Amino acid sequence: MIARRSARGAEVVLGLCAYTHDSAAALLVNGHLIGFAEEERLDGVKHSKAYPTKAVAWLLDEAGLTANEVTTVAYNFDGRRYLPALGQFPAHLARAATRSRAVARSRSFLTVHRRYQARMRDLARRFPLARLVPVLHHRAHALYAFLSAGVDDAAVLVVDSLGELQTTTIWHAAHRDEQTLHLRLAAAVKDPASLGYAYGAVTEHLGWRRGDEEGTVMALAALGEPARFGDLMSRAIPLTTDGFALNPGLLPLRVLSSRYRRTSPVFTSATCSPRPPDAPVEPVHADLAAALQERTEQVMLHLARRAARLTGSGLLCLGGGVAMNCVAAGQVARAGIVDEVHIPPAPGDAGTAIGAAAAAWLEATRCPPTGIGGHCYLGPAYPDLALSGQPRPGLVAERPADPVQHLARQLADGVIVGLFTGRLEAGPRALGNRSILASPFANEVVDRLNGTVKFREPFRPFAPVILADKAADYVRLRQSSPFMSIAAPVTELTRTHLPAIVHGNGTARVQTVTRTQHPFLASVLSAFGEITGHPVLINTSLNIKGRPICGTPDMALDCLLETGLDALLIEGWWVTKC
Repeated sequence: MIARRSARGAEVVLGLCAYTHDSAAALLVNGHLIGFAEEERLDGVKHSKAYPTKAVAWLLDEAGLTANEVTTVAYNFDGRRYLPALGQFPAHLARAATRSRAVARSRSFLTVHRRYQARMRDLARRFPLARLVPVLHHRAHALYAFLSAGVDDAAVLVVDSLGELQTTTIWHAAHRDEQTLHLRLAAAVKDPASLGYAYGAVTEHLGWRRGDEEGTVMALAALGEPARFGDLMSRAIPLTTDGFALNPGLLPLRVLSSRYRRTSPVFTSATCSPRPPDAPVEPVHADLAAALQERTEQVMLHLARRAARLTGSGLLCLGGGVAMNCVAAGQVARAGIVDEVHIPPAPGDAGTAIGAAAAAWLEATRCPPTGIGGHCYLGPAYPDLALSGQPRPGLVAERPADPVQHLARQLADGVIVGLFTGRLEAGPRALGNRSILASPFANEVVDRLNGTVKFREPFRPFAPVILADKAADYVRLRQSSPFMSIAAPVTELTRTHLPAIVHGNGTARVQTVTRTQHPFLASVLSAFGEITGHPVLINTSLNIKGRPICGTPDMALDCLLETGLDALLIEGWWVTKC
């Protein structure tokens, strides 16, 4: 049980993803989610590995609490679970394909365990009156994925690179009465079999940063021919009755150190040399990306079928880093394996801050926390922002009388606009509060966005945001997609009139919006539709490649100054360049 109450009698649970990539914090007070924030959006360091100082300070201030009033700190890893990896040592040492890395692998897991112990000591110093609760990483993923769906029963499939030793888990979650929530582990796959590891390995081989730019490889895959390396990827990631495995002759045994390459000389000779990040992208790179993506989709379909069989549930919740692969998620959604696929707004490790807090609350009370289901706008807001007529050198600001109509007209005229409004979104997708919006009617818009605003590869697609009740006119998707998590085939109407939102594989990663979900954005879409005939806009994140989504007004103004953005609508202020 939660050991103590705060001085004011509240039970205060702080959930943390800290000291590793995607640092984040979430706060529950008496079981209700007060908020959630990713540190990168506040400190400006993409995938920040710091303790989330700024996020925690904002949450405590939002709740009117101090660190000494936190009763429980829930951490998103249980570092004690790293030690069972040592039991794999004899088998790895006995096998020729893994022998050379067996010792280094065991030592690396011991190192990570020691780091975990140091992290717990640091948390004990920061919160001397709180109970520390380590949470199994995949359990944190699974709880958040399920709770964010706001349903009573679901299968949950978590697929990532590595928890403690788990890489893939299947859960059955059920909340059949008002009080008790049950989360049962139905199946697990352990490292070294890891789909996230495999995708990251090939991402790195192709010259992009693993753990950051897998989405670039997913986008490149649409331009390649998977057949060229299809057999190789099938051998690298064979399917099994229980899930899948990795071939260590092609994707070597994981060592928790960046000094060890994740693709083998055999893999290189069968595909291509590792591509330097600044080298041209050639057809062989696209073909390898296509084969990797195809195999990922095959594995995810295989796992989804197993999850449906083991649980009997008609809803499948996806969590973990691989759940951010919107093309694979789209394949699962269209396969008819389940009635609906749900992906939370923050399926990666940042979201486990919420899951860890939920796990600690659930352990103490058996009751699910509130304020999580359906919510994505959970971070800091700046409703009282005041700007001068010249907020920065080279910028001018004014307040339009009707922001909705003003923005819609500007977008219809081809202006590319940053939008900063309301509470910061959770997760990697801009969902209308920290977005860049543009008209979808010409491919030149994509060229401008990639070349002068986002500074990224020209083959990267841009996602559309569509009024939910009009989505069927533009994409073939049987369900809603409020968190921009699923790539769906487009209709002929979209191909003909909105080519800028169609990727090379004929899909679009769509966000569907209702007036309940986002009244302002829905109104802008309606007004834009009245002007152009189509209530559809390009929606991409308010940031530059290599930097996080702008979480603060200063970051947003910097983005306007440093990019080809034409304007920024920030809390009702229309800011343009002189």
